[in-house]
Amino acid sequence: MREFVYDVFTRKERGDRLQHVGYVDAFDDETAKVYAWTTYSEEKWFEMCVVKRVNVLPVNRTDGLYVDAQESAHD
Repeated sequence: MREFVYDVFTRKERGDRLQHVGYVDAFDDETAKVYAWTTYSEEKWFEMCVVKRVNVLPVNRTDGLYVDAQESAHD
């Protein structure tokens, strides 16, 4: 079974922009949600989302975390 990196995004109030607060490693989406909540629940968030890093598509960079994630997804 393969572990994936999930980026964690939150907003404190309705209408606030989502902000990247960190990441978790998990084997599946449901586990990623639990890990994100238990890891980043020190604030009272209005909303928290996780995105599997390999699903983030870089637009204007050929280097960096998200490009590396795309390349490792094809290994």
